Amino acid sequence: MANKQIVLVSGKNGQLGYELQQLAGAFQDTYEFVFADRTGLDVSDAASIEQAFRQYQPAFFINCAAYTAVDKAEAEQAAALAANAEGVGVIARLCNEYKTWLIHVSTDYVFNGNGTSPYKPEDATDPVNYYGYTKWQGEQLALKNNERTVIIRTSWVYSSHGNNFVKTMLRLMKDRTDLNVVSDQVGSPTYAYDLAEAILQVLHQPVAGIYHYSNEGVISWFQFAEAIRAIAALNCTVHPIPTSGYPTPARRPAYSVMDKQKIADTFHVPIKPWQERLEACMQLL
Repeated sequence: MANKQIVLVSGKNGQLGYELQQLAGAFQDTYEFVFADRTGLDVSDAASIEQAFRQYQPAFFINCAAYTAVDKAEAEQAAALAANAEGVGVIARLCNEYKTWLIHVSTDYVFNGNGTSPYKPEDATDPVNYYGYTKWQGEQLALKNNERTVIIRTSWVYSSHGNNFVKTMLRLMKDRTDLNVVSDQVGSPTYAYDLAEAILQVLHQPVAGIYHYSNEGVISWFQFAEAIRAIAALNCTVHPIPTSGYPTPARRPAYSVMDKQKIADTFHVPIKPWQERLEACMQLL
């Protein structure tokens, strides 16, 4: 036990935290994983973060915890900022102090969505909603406070665990004969299991910087819903609607596609096709 590197993971009850727990067993000869929920490590609370670092003195910190309620963030700005930015700054500062590698999960929402070709990690950021702004701030603080920082931006995350688009669609499609889904926002879905695998690949030989990860392929939310309906063989009719037909408190980027070449090249991470991975996840559901 003494020679194992400790990997401290926040947000164990979220989709990504859950998938990391499923995979961690295969790495137990090398790492000792500590999975914490909000009661053991509250990323909004500096004292809670400091206590966890004192207790575990981790070699790696994987930050899966975040305030993810995009629409609520417009009203609950202090809570979103505390978890997604200020807390990340504290984590990064302590990582620097303890010589800890930080792997921090961020989002496609740091971009404004006006792009027409996949966003590269070095492309200019310009969030269009408060959630995206807090995640961008978190990235800045992570990079500023700790040189051993790996940021992985991801998009449209789903899993067999927790709340997500796939499970919402399945529930609604079983209850309804018709459903309207936005067709003019495009991006790439990410199966949280695959993202967890990518993160564990990064652990072996971390290289600081910003990376992008999602599954391969570009679709709209409408096409995503259609694929879910087809795999589940449900009789609900899905209708494409414009974003203007489904107003929300927070604006959404119209184009969220990210270039994954850097993470594939640096860490030899495979980028699997979204349809195949959606089918794999839905088999579990």
